[in-house]
Amino acid sequence: MFGTVALLTGCFQVWPWFRRSFPRVHRWMGRAYFFLGVFPAGITVLGVAPFGHTGFGGNTGNTMLGLVWLITGIAGWRMARQRRFPEHRRWMIRSFALTTSIVVSRLWAGILLLIQLPQLDSVYGGDEQAMIEAIGAAGVWLSWVVNLLIAEWWLEYTDHTGKPKSRRRPQRGADRSRSSSTAAERRPE
Repeated sequence: MFGTVALLTGCFQVWPWFRRSFPRVHRWMGRAYFFLGVFPAGITVLGVAPFGHTGFGGNTGNTMLGLVWLITGIAGWRMARQRRFPEHRRWMIRSFALTTSIVVSRLWAGILLLIQLPQLDSVYGGDEQAMIEAIGAAGVWLSWVVNLLIAEWWLEYTDHTGKPKSRRRPQRGADRSRSSSTAAERRPE
């Protein structure tokens, strides 16, 4: 239930038009995202993930997801409280990337099943349960680690509006003229 609140409110929170058009609603939905979604869901995950059905690897992945989700959510909330909005945006993009991991884990499970099914006999000795546990564990880790990597890439290569950062390349002509004049100065007459 808490994760659903985080997922639904988070979709509006990362929508630039919505943030600009309805700043008060954005603030209230942000509070709901954190206090009715991320925070209680993260605490719940930490309480149940170690005892999940995905084996040691998956349980560890879910526990780490809960911990990192709480850290990013708390950091984003603190930045908003301190009115440090550029940092708030960065932390909340990370938090939302982790929020969407539950959706993405289903996609990873399907992809991993397609990859592993032909190897059921050779790798898993025909043990479907062992294959499903391995897929579950890998899917848990991939769902949030890949999302977080994509969020970091997004933050690195876009500005505060989400548009690509301009990357100025040095002008080649200016570099050449500077290096040729330096070479000309060194040439003996």
